[in-house]
Amino acid sequence: MHRRRARCCTSAVISGLLLGSCVQPGSAPESATGSTDPIEAAFVVLGAGGEPLARVITRAADCPVLQVDERPQTMTVRATPATVLQRPTMSAPEDSKPSAFPVLICDAMLARDVHRAIVGGHALPVPRPEPRRIVVIGDTGCRIKKADGVFQACNDPLQWPFAQVAASAAAMRPDLVIHVGDYHYRETACPPGNDGCSGSPWGYGWDAWKADFFAPARPLLEAAPWIVVRGNHESCNRAGQGWWRLLDPRPLVPQRNCDDAANDNVGDYSEPYAVPVTRDTQFIIFDSSKVGLAPLANHDPMYLTYSLQMQQAFALGRDVAHNFFANHHPVLGFAPNPTLTPTGLYPGNGALQSVLQAINPRLLFPSNTQAQLSGHVHLFEMVSFATAQPTQLISGNGGAWADARLPVALARGAQPAPGAVVETIVSTNEYGFMTIEQESSGAWRIEARDRSGQPVTTCMLRDVKTRCTPETLP
Repeated sequence: MHRRRARCCTSAVISGLLLGSCVQPGSAPESATGSTDPIEAAFVVLGAGGEPLARVITRAADCPVLQVDERPQTMTVRATPATVLQRPTMSAPEDSKPSAFPVLICDAMLARDVHRAIVGGHALPVPRPEPRRIVVIGDTGCRIKKADGVFQACNDPLQWPFAQVAASAAAMRPDLVIHVGDYHYRETACPPGNDGCSGSPWGYGWDAWKADFFAPARPLLEAAPWIVVRGNHESCNRAGQGWWRLLDPRPLVPQRNCDDAANDNVGDYSEPYAVPVTRDTQFIIFDSSKVGLAPLANHDPMYLTYSLQMQQAFALGRDVAHNFFANHHPVLGFAPNPTLTPTGLYPGNGALQSVLQAINPRLLFPSNTQAQLSGHVHLFEMVSFATAQPTQLISGNGGAWADARLPVALARGAQPAPGAVVETIVSTNEYGFMTIEQESSGAWRIEARDRSGQPVTTCMLRDVKTRCTPETLP
């Protein structure tokens, strides 16, 4: 999200973590907890076309055997244990260190019609043919960043509630989970004397990834397959090394692993793909992790890359009746701007708008795009338009340091993009998540839920229009 913050949590932190030595391929690091189970995480991520990929993160020396419908299936090595150079942070040199990944990452493709998959005693959530209940979360990590002077109280579940959010979402028994980006926030060490996150790991290695995402997300990872969207916190100069090793469904290739800054023009961009969810509806997944805020010149290399990829994304949806466009940065939403008095607004992402305006000058998205699904803004937000632009849905309130409340009254008279006339807008900065569920009528029920899973507003999306009840939220 933007570096400008307005809602402060009580902070506290001491950090003193020692970097482990370089782990050679084939070694099996000991568990810090003494657990005899070497598997740190076992989950299913959906790739292009909805292809399910089983992934295991383990401390064992070899990949475990996967049992699929009572038959053994070999898993392949995605990444071996290693310590790699950390990309410099935005803070002082002493706030950088190598990134240790003392874990083995293993993959196996699953058949679409698999009924049962078990690995190392862990039952994997197999995909359902047409997922009905979908959980959407985003911006979940605990923000510790010296450059911004932000030290979220990671040890306080009231001030960093991602574990509760994940457990509540898992209790909904979803058929599918979509994370709209920004998994990792523990970038620098916390200052001495701050008890709120004393002892927190930091940097971009496995220890920080585990604390920030994999440990608190475990019940939700076990509940359903995931679609993962890349956020700006997972760009190459931040947590991109962990993104490519641990989460992305694509094959891991050396030029794309974010280890070498010379290859960032490859590692920071990836082609869009589509995941079908019903016979006539799909999610289009777009990597906007490296995008800035300002409009791009049409000769800018980033403009040229995103222009090509946007056209690829829209081609994926050309023959599909209903598309949800999922990327991290909202194009048609607002963010609060607390530097203005009274609180002002940031409009939608100017860089992506400049690319889209050359493709679809008036609507930005094709007419068969029902909604854009994003995070980045640390709020729940729904914006529906009197004009024909798709609904903007934002689920960025999963746990990271919350933004100031959106000035909804001000937003009703503003435009997030030129020509996008707001009809209704609903928002809250309370922590929680979103659920999306298709009704028998074909409309989509969208519910913003609080950290305990209780609905705070219910919205109905039909075609590109959405209305919520109630329209005024805390």
